[in-house]
Amino acid sequence: MSDSPAIEQTVFVIDDDEAVRDSLGMLLRTAGLQVQLFKSARAFLKRFSRECSGCLILDIRMPVMSGLDLQDELYKRRCRIPIVFLTGHGDIPMAVRALKKGAFDFIEKPHDGQRLVLATCHALRADAEQRYGMSASLHSPPDLAERLALLSVREREVLAHILKGRQTRAIAEELCVSVKTVEFHRSRIREKLHVGSLAELFWLFMTNGVQGLRRDEYPPVVASEEE
Repeated sequence: MSDSPAIEQTVFVIDDDEAVRDSLGMLLRTAGLQVQLFKSARAFLKRFSRECSGCLILDIRMPVMSGLDLQDELYKRRCRIPIVFLTGHGDIPMAVRALKKGAFDFIEKPHDGQRLVLATCHALRADAEQRYGMSASLHSPPDLAERLALLSVREREVLAHILKGRQTRAIAEELCVSVKTVEFHRSRIREKLHVGSLAELFWLFMTNGVQGLRRDEYPPVVASEEE
């Protein structure tokens, strides 16, 4: 269970490449985030309002209306929703320009899934702080080592696979257990680490400087804990 207040936030993905758009949607939904996909900046503007809470994952180069054009339009509408730009190798000067104009972050294509999820979580947190005055401390559960110590050996094995971005079925096959067993362990992991979603889980470990878990890094198991 998460300690932070429940806030309805959406990640708006805007990219004219259908394959990229669908891939991003799947990645972010797997991380437990609410996602809406748009094939163009204009399609997004038809549906968007300033009251929408969340962040944008925005391709910097698109036909008709580019990502930079959309950024300008949102600012004209006095909308400060955080924007994470997706850029190609030759688009760095454009990305720097976007950052100077207030963009939250930019990520080069082909994107690294873990970094994209982390950047998205940071952008959502920034939006929540901006809109609702939430303190960053609400998103920073203390005593990570103590919480990890509550996990069973099996739960830590499942956690290590989750942090590598593996799906439930793949984890089940690797550990030779059922999908339902993995789902049960995932639920217990979220409960013990006090996170409400996979996105919060990734954010918790990345902000604590932990990219993944090796067996020799696991804290001691609590004696009374069962697998």
